[in-house]
Amino acid sequence: MDEGDFQTVPVDETYRDVILHHNREYQRYAVEHGVYFSPVDDDEIEYLQYIHGLFKLMFEDRLIFPPIPQPRRILDCGSGSASWAIDVAETYPECEVIGLDIYPYPMPEDLPANLELQIDDLNSPSTFPSNHFDLVHSRLMSGGIHADRWVNYLTDIFRTLRPGGWCQMVEIYFNAQSDNGTLTATQDHALQVWSQSYMQSVQPYKDPRAPLRLQQMLTEVGFVEVETRVVTLPLCGWSSDPRDHNIGEASRPIVHRMLSSLCAYPFTQVLDMSQTDVQLLVAQARSEADDPAFKDANQVVAGSQVTPLMFRQRTGSMAMRGSELGTEARFKMDTLGLLSCSLRSL
Repeated sequence: MDEGDFQTVPVDETYRDVILHHNREYQRYAVEHGVYFSPVDDDEIEYLQYIHGLFKLMFEDRLIFPPIPQPRRILDCGSGSASWAIDVAETYPECEVIGLDIYPYPMPEDLPANLELQIDDLNSPSTFPSNHFDLVHSRLMSGGIHADRWVNYLTDIFRTLRPGGWCQMVEIYFNAQSDNGTLTATQDHALQVWSQSYMQSVQPYKDPRAPLRLQQMLTEVGFVEVETRVVTLPLCGWSSDPRDHNIGEASRPIVHRMLSSLCAYPFTQVLDMSQTDVQLLVAQARSEADDPAFKDANQVVAGSQVTPLMFRQRTGSMAMRGSELGTEARFKMDTLGLLSCSLRSL
């Protein structure tokens, strides 16, 4: 990284301060500023590591989908437990990897030498230089980005990518549905009650439906020909397809943790539910998630082929359509469902 591009400073102790809520630790700054309502304790770190393992299973151990044979600089937004950032840094030892998160999670002592972890609130404007990164990775940020921040957040990603850089995104839409239509809101199924309560509890601060609007927002900030799709993520091993069955089996313990982790604070503090009612709802939702008869699933926002434009500047005139660049300049959608976007400039 070029000296003087940006500077790092010691972690503000404000970001280390935690509060205890129903036996779980939360970052005080995050909950008091409506930034993030999930715990930050050891149980949460383990949960985030499990999610990373699930995505590795889904994506067949591929960490980076776009064709970047020798990345020089990579930014991981919302790095959390840094599982993805560590794997990438070990896979590309010549690449400088930066993991960015709002909380300084405890990390292993033997981190890769080419990995730097920084603390910042991604709801603030990015201070990274323009045209800097080969790849910006953003995964599961719908619970952290403010509802009115999304377009500017994606604009920051656009700006900090170097000419020919890539943006890689994955978001889960936390609205449990059933593949066979048996899970309905009209019958007061616990998973549907949980889903609707979750959306209601975070909407004063977040946009839980942002994953479904990524195509529109990415287009607004300058990405072109972005096609998004929804990929089913089974909540248990109900599928007869061997691969989907294995994914469902792997997701089952993660879903159990997720149903508790995502709701404990906003349900009690925003919806004013009692802890007893929350625990009962979570228990019922877990039972339904485990029932193969429901064929229940969450949805992962996925993308298809992206054809970039070439820009002299973001606001400058168009120089060439991606279709004129040939097949090597294109990124074809992987069927596993990772949304990737690219932009190029002269």
